[in-house]
Amino acid sequence: MIELQNVTLTFPDGDSRVTAVDNVTLTAPAGKVTGITGPSGSGKSSILAVASTLIRPDSGSVLLSGPNHATVDAAKLSLEEAAALRRDRIGIVFQQSNLLPSLTAREQLLVMAELGGADRRTRRAHISGRVDELLAAVGLAEHANKRPHQLSGGQRQRVAIARALVQEPDALLVDEPTSALDQERGAEIMQLISDLTHERGTATLLVTHDLVHRGTLDELVTVVDGRIAADSMAGSAAA
Repeated sequence: MIELQNVTLTFPDGDSRVTAVDNVTLTAPAGKVTGITGPSGSGKSSILAVASTLIRPDSGSVLLSGPNHATVDAAKLSLEEAAALRRDRIGIVFQQSNLLPSLTAREQLLVMAELGGADRRTRRAHISGRVDELLAAVGLAEHANKRPHQLSGGQRQRVAIARALVQEPDALLVDEPTSALDQERGAEIMQLISDLTHERGTATLLVTHDLVHRGTLDELVTVVDGRIAADSMAGSAAA
């Protein structure tokens, strides 16, 4: 589970500060996809950045818990501790796949495993098997040895999702995964995220402006002017 409690985030604006996130409390339960939507500039991406520990909030707590880990408040960690938490327990999927152009799909995942501190023997056994299993799970087993330029946009995004899951994170944070895809490919990616979340028990927090795919979300909240809108209802997307 990942939980934001009374989170406020401001940015400097001349002699004053502008509020991007205004006292937000939000929970993404394990095994569910919690969607965040809202108009451009509403603060939804800022909420995701705080949840992913990429930005420290002015105030509030960012609690991360998992079946094999103690609960930690990421807002209280040093930059080095937050980076380690992000590496080991948080998977992030950006709007663009951000794959390394010289590496194959399989190598993209292996590099992430190495960053997690896996030694050579472990990587060749357990990690290697996990990489192959994840590529199969996202439908890319036959494309494991292809480089990004040999893959379609949807396939590159599938690699990015598999890479984000290679450390078996407690939370998966996804920013506009369908923004660069057509509606058919976007629907496939959203369904894939939903399926993997349910199968693996990951707490998934997903920002989207496109409610065409809201049926794949378990819960949905709307952000307006940095606040959770009063009419946001947990479970409304799945109803």
